[in-house]
Amino acid sequence: MKHNLSDLIAQGEGSRIEFKQTISAAHRIARTLAAFANTAGGTLLIGVADDGRIVGIGSEEHEIQLIERATDFKVEPGLTVSYELVVADGKKVIVIDVPESDSKPHYAINEYGHRTIYVRSKDKSVPTNKLILAQVPTDKELWDSPTVRSLLQFLRQNESITHGQLGQLVNISEGRAAKLLRQLTEQGLLVMVDTPRRGVTEGIKPVRYYLKVS
Repeated sequence: MKHNLSDLIAQGEGSRIEFKQTISAAHRIARTLAAFANTAGGTLLIGVADDGRIVGIGSEEHEIQLIERATDFKVEPGLTVSYELVVADGKKVIVIDVPESDSKPHYAINEYGHRTIYVRSKDKSVPTNKLILAQVPTDKELWDSPTVRSLLQFLRQNESITHGQLGQLVNISEGRAAKLLRQLTEQGLLVMVDTPRRGVTEGIKPVRYYLKVS
């Protein structure tokens, strides 16, 4: 697949695009690859700075070796991705396409061997304890309801929402709000992030919901 590098960069980083100047370690890039595969797929540009400047890569072979180490050994189950080398202004950029996976969830394995599910939220790859797979047909009437329209408007202005926030926003009980958010997650509109607990002293962190594709 031929890519238009200028068009990709013009879109900026987001839920389906990420820029990297270089790959520092296989386990680090595994988080991004797993997050794309667990969410809606995405494209990774290696050799592009965060501000969109094309800086190029030093060694194509080195970068591809790290990508293949990540897809084969640092993501479980392993991933199949495609990549293309694009030359712009004499500088090399690797464009990596990661399709949404049919084998979710994929775990990223860190340098200590710990496995974590990552999902994509806007321009970040965030950890979660679980992944709700979209297996339920879309309820068009529900998606067109005033409640969901208010929810979408909120999420376009804010990164995420909890069931408590939704309850206050549309004046429904937290129980109804939690049920609605789970329904929309099962239908593929939202991604649920259940933050890993790091100890009782930190308290219970609320489950947060993000737009699957912003």
